[in-house]
Amino acid sequence: MPQVTLNNGVQMPILGFGVFQVPAEQTEQVVTDALAAGYRHLDTAAVYGNEEAVGRAIKASGIARSELFVTTKLWVHDGGEDGTKRAFDASLKRLGLDYLDLYLIHQPYGDYYSSWRAMQNLHRQGLIKAIGVSNFYPDRLVDLIENNEITPAVNQVETHPFFQRADYQSLMAVRGVQIESWGPLAEGRNDIFSDPTLTGIGEAHGKSIAQVALRWLIQRGVVVIPKSVRPERMAENLDVFDFELTDEDMSRIAAMDTGVSVAFDHRDPEWVTRIGGIRVD
Repeated sequence: MPQVTLNNGVQMPILGFGVFQVPAEQTEQVVTDALAAGYRHLDTAAVYGNEEAVGRAIKASGIARSELFVTTKLWVHDGGEDGTKRAFDASLKRLGLDYLDLYLIHQPYGDYYSSWRAMQNLHRQGLIKAIGVSNFYPDRLVDLIENNEITPAVNQVETHPFFQRADYQSLMAVRGVQIESWGPLAEGRNDIFSDPTLTGIGEAHGKSIAQVALRWLIQRGVVVIPKSVRPERMAENLDVFDFELTDEDMSRIAAMDTGVSVAFDHRDPEWVTRIGGIRVD
């Protein structure tokens, strides 16, 4: 599996497996299947409610901890220095791990400055190999970088053929932040699985639309964490390293960019309020 090198030297697999919206009662089997398929990079979050199931699958797999890259995320209402430490300890316990490879601030709301200070301390203690953020827009990311000691290693943001974030990726690269895509397949929206451009490119390479979209992101240097509950799709999503898109292919996909989220805008006050109403049990 190809790796990207984060700004502190940590190696991160460029392709991983996400469990967003996988019900807790299904997650253990889904992650077990993903690990059996060959995934070694797992992404979850406290708010997903399935950390314990991820942890059980990891333990049952017998795979050495050193072979895995595990990410989870801090929710808004667990912010602040004390709250972050408690939330981190709870996530680590639920996962059954001694350390995290990557810990992210899940949303750019609440007292995330205090959370970042706590995360810097946890990183210094060796409990987290790398710390980062998720869903931060450029202004908040740069502000966090300018006013803290440690630059986020990763920013996990919505990135896919319809919302490509190319300019933002360039800004992150200058600042030493690795872009990671959530929703690399646009969560199935905008009829992505019948898109004529992606279909034509896939036919030329003997690959599926999902494989083309993931390969396009990987060739841009974007870390991807596709999700599936079907073992055959898990295997398909991993099978993207035996072909390469041409410059023309890359340009044709680049022309698909709408510059608009297919999910929601984190700067929308209504969404800020809705997210603020979600609690982690």
